[in-house]
Amino acid sequence: MNGKLPSRRTFLLSISLFSLSLITSCTSGVVTNPANTPSSPSSSVSSEKRVIRIAIATQDQTINTATGGPIIREEKLLEKYLPKTGKYQNVEYKIEWSSHTSGPPINNKMLANQVDIGMMGDFPLTINMNTFKEKGAGVTSIYIATLSYGSTGAGNAVMVPKDSPIKSIADLKGKQVSVPFGSAAHGMLLKALKNEGIDPATDVKLVSQAPEVGGTSLKTNQIDAHANFVPFGELFPLRGFARKIFDGAESGVPTFHGVVVRSDFAKENPEIVVAYLKALLEANKMVREQPEAFAIKMEKWSGVEKEAVFMFLGPNGLQRVSPAILPVHLEALTNSVNTLKQLKRLGEGVKAEDLTKLADDSYLKQAAKELGINFDEMVASAENFPITGADAETKQAITEPKLAAQVWVKGEDKVRNFASIKNMVTALGKIKTEGKDVGKAVFVHDFNKGWKLIAENAFFVKKGDDIAAFLTEKDAQAYAASQGNAQVIAFTAL
Repeated sequence: MNGKLPSRRTFLLSISLFSLSLITSCTSGVVTNPANTPSSPSSSVSSEKRVIRIAIATQDQTINTATGGPIIREEKLLEKYLPKTGKYQNVEYKIEWSSHTSGPPINNKMLANQVDIGMMGDFPLTINMNTFKEKGAGVTSIYIATLSYGSTGAGNAVMVPKDSPIKSIADLKGKQVSVPFGSAAHGMLLKALKNEGIDPATDVKLVSQAPEVGGTSLKTNQIDAHANFVPFGELFPLRGFARKIFDGAESGVPTFHGVVVRSDFAKENPEIVVAYLKALLEANKMVREQPEAFAIKMEKWSGVEKEAVFMFLGPNGLQRVSPAILPVHLEALTNSVNTLKQLKRLGEGVKAEDLTKLADDSYLKQAAKELGINFDEMVASAENFPITGADAETKQAITEPKLAAQVWVKGEDKVRNFASIKNMVTALGKIKTEGKDVGKAVFVHDFNKGWKLIAENAFFVKKGDDIAAFLTEKDAQAYAASQGNAQVIAFTAL
């Protein structure tokens, strides 16, 4: 050999450098958990990629969560707004969506740090925030936005089997009534019974049934009445086996569905929370501009018929779709605390003011600011979504939304609007003559309150050409008496 053998020192140095190169190549692209590994100033230039989990729990069948859940998910709106610069430049997002039939499973997963953002009704949301306060080990649950709400309780309802002789809450004395215990519908039912002088503890037999079980019980006449939340008060009647005898709006107690986020997630990733709320704002805008189109999409995504979706999200809908956290929502939380105490679901020491303090709309306001939206104007606009435009039959302008009627003809992409029930009835005759079907998708509005009703289940007062609709027979009779010789009739008699 002509070359010299390498020295021992040179040989060892070569081995060390080779080993280092192997370690470097094997560790490049390592995934870190942001919940355990905070980002550092150098993360933007590091070759390591962080994975941020965003776990969101929704209730697809509860139509109130549509703009915060399925629409964002299916339209990929969150991906559109997620931050990609600064500390998020070298981040891979792992978005995990889950859907549940009620709030309690979401609460459990949030507490176990399996869900970061959740959406639910006011009663489970109250329990959610209080549970974190008591067991969160310093982590709280923050109420960051509203999805939709009924300022007087619209959305909750009491139903009976379609052919039941029961017509009012007063008729429930001595009967068996089911309701999902601990829900907003439970609170509504208790208040409705007490308002009629019925003691829930002794005058009726209350049993707990989830929505799907309650629906089956109504369908098979195994229960005298069933109370539930959105959208079942409209969905079951639309499916033809139930009739609504009481709307939550009659109770005058506000109800809402909102969005909560774990405080540790929000603190670590405030820009992601803002991005989610930007997606929510866009979803709200899309629904307002295309209510029928998204009702059709929601039927596909949730299994809830488009007609029921439209009753909530469309113009003159049963609930307002608004993201703002308003005084009426804090009132709903306070009512929830009081009722849940009565039900022994919260301890006597729980104070409503301790929970309402956990409402924080700063993320929502930041989202609106970054989108160039005037927050106050957005809130005012969301409060007013009436039926407008021209009558489909006469072409006259629709000026009084609560007198308006609507028909969704099967196979048509748009709902037909009418200025009056009379015009709708005239058009309906022509539609049927043409061999077209509308099913149960004929809507009118309560003359006193403006609530959207399924025409087939409403009561009507007719005097000459004037026709008014009512949710309850009692209200129809009272109005008929005030009109002299007016008649109370069913929809089929119009």
